[in-house]
Amino acid sequence: MKNLYEVKVAKFGGSSLADAAQMKKCADIIKAEPSRRFVVPSAPGKRFREDVKVTDLLINCFALSAAGGDWLPVFEEVEARYNGMISGLGLELDLSSEFATIKQKLAEGAPRDYVASRGEYLNGRILAAYIGYEFIDAADVIFFDNEGRFDATKTNNFLSDLLAGKENAVIPGFYGSTPDGGIKTFSRGGSDITGAIVARAVMADMYENWTDVSGFMMCDPRIVENPRPIKIVTYRELRELSYMGATVLHEESIFPVKVAGIPINIRNTNRPSDIGTLIVNSTEGFRTDEIITGIAGKKGFSVIRIEKDMMNSETGVAMRVLKVFADIGLSFEHLPSGIDTMCVVINSADIKGREREILGAISKAISPDNLELEGSLALIAVVGRGMAGMPGTASRVFTALAREGINVSMIDQGSSELNIIIGVHEDSFETAIRCIYSEFNHE
Repeated sequence: MKNLYEVKVAKFGGSSLADAAQMKKCADIIKAEPSRRFVVPSAPGKRFREDVKVTDLLINCFALSAAGGDWLPVFEEVEARYNGMISGLGLELDLSSEFATIKQKLAEGAPRDYVASRGEYLNGRILAAYIGYEFIDAADVIFFDNEGRFDATKTNNFLSDLLAGKENAVIPGFYGSTPDGGIKTFSRGGSDITGAIVARAVMADMYENWTDVSGFMMCDPRIVENPRPIKIVTYRELRELSYMGATVLHEESIFPVKVAGIPINIRNTNRPSDIGTLIVNSTEGFRTDEIITGIAGKKGFSVIRIEKDMMNSETGVAMRVLKVFADIGLSFEHLPSGIDTMCVVINSADIKGREREILGAISKAISPDNLELEGSLALIAVVGRGMAGMPGTASRVFTALAREGINVSMIDQGSSELNIIIGVHEDSFETAIRCIYSEFNHE
């Protein structure tokens, strides 16, 4: 039977590759579908709660070396981790020369990025040997410029040409190289970025991101017990949820596949039969009855409320208010407004100790009739493509909050009807999320 997806790129996270047993699971997943031709591994993560990730051990080695301390015992832990994996997989792979090279460079004062990247490099060597795929060093195919910025055009052109002639390959995540031959890493979690880069280079039909959860949940499971999984989410919805604090993929890690229109499937290595979450450009062709896709929120905001009669007919009021923030060097989060009112929502930490200065500047700029600052504000985003054109969605949200006696301090709805953002007191944050979730998930 022909596979639905002819080319898949599979990225496996640190928890998926933490030890030999986990790597065997990954190998079974890879071999289950021949379309999984290109694999991007992370460094080994934690095997148990008190364990230490290999990348953290390596960074510790660097820190000790830079401070003139004894880093060798820590590096011996790294060697033991990898040798244990090799033994557990029954491989005849010998990484002693690789270990020797890293130790020599550490002794010579190797840069932090080089040391931190070795976790992915070594894990990639082991995985490639175990599944019989060609190993390609990310330093040979992922490029940064002289300023340390990722060179997307050079990387995509080179990688596309190279992988076009490969049946399969393992490319370690997290790092690449600079023009002088040095190693440069992405930000933490950068293996997700590498996976997306590889997926774009081969124009994959699917980018699979394998981790230890079965996709995204509708809301934080620390607030709502066993929330429903999100089966399908668009990139736009994902951005809204991510911005509001949901633990989802960072924008940087999905951009390469987003621009190429490649869907992402978040999957669980420990439960490979779960369908996970599919991230797509458009849900056209995918049936969904969900009104709400997800609920996310953050605490730590303040709102400045400005009242001024005939504000709507006075030219440049909003511009003068925003100039106050620009002159001080502050950005705002939201700007809900009415005919004679305007609210500026800002991060409380950004204005701490400067409240009087900001209010004074606004008063001088527009002479408002009333001006007040309220802190301890939490913002909650109710996100869902199903809300567009669905009458009564906002009413259901506010009715659910009213039943719990929760006062809404602020309302802001985007023009696309993709989200509704509400402000509540921080004390009501968790309760508000639970009651909104319950309103749209009765069963």
